[in-house]
Amino acid sequence: MAEAVESVSGASLFHTHEIPTGPTETAIRRVTLLANESYPFILGIVLRHEAIPNRIVLRDDRFSVVATVGDWDQFRGLADQVQDKLGQFDLEKVTNIDRPGEPLDSGRLSEILITKLTTTQIETIETAYDMGYFEVPRRASATEVADVLGVSQSTFSERLRTAQHRLFDLIYGSSDATISP
Repeated sequence: MAEAVESVSGASLFHTHEIPTGPTETAIRRVTLLANESYPFILGIVLRHEAIPNRIVLRDDRFSVVATVGDWDQFRGLADQVQDKLGQFDLEKVTNIDRPGEPLDSGRLSEILITKLTTTQIETIETAYDMGYFEVPRRASATEVADVLGVSQSTFSERLRTAQHRLFDLIYGSSDATISP
């Protein structure tokens, strides 16, 4: 990880922290960078366009950015500058919402979810995600994920629905709602 960060011009590693991920032990690391401005790093570009950086992920030497912008013109300006300064911009998804809300807890969402979901729920979601169950088109079927988890397809489906319900309740529901594992 340090080598990938150090290869970014004008950035140096300040702090790194392993985030607990539950039973599947997927490696997630929060990285804090020192940024010496006046270089074309993606965070600086996002902030200069008054966008809210919700998530920046480095995976396989490629940055993936989730940001909130006010309108399409602001987004277009941001995309054009990314293209100009960094040489490549691929738009993967746009979600248009009336109320954008706030940034997601300064990157601590994974840590919060670990405390709100059961070990079984985390294992079910992580395994399904890692195997590509949520991708379009799917890379793995419910039966394939269930086999890896060592449960029946119906048990996997029930566990997944319960975990998804809990996640949606955390996002949209009341904070005092309870869901059985």
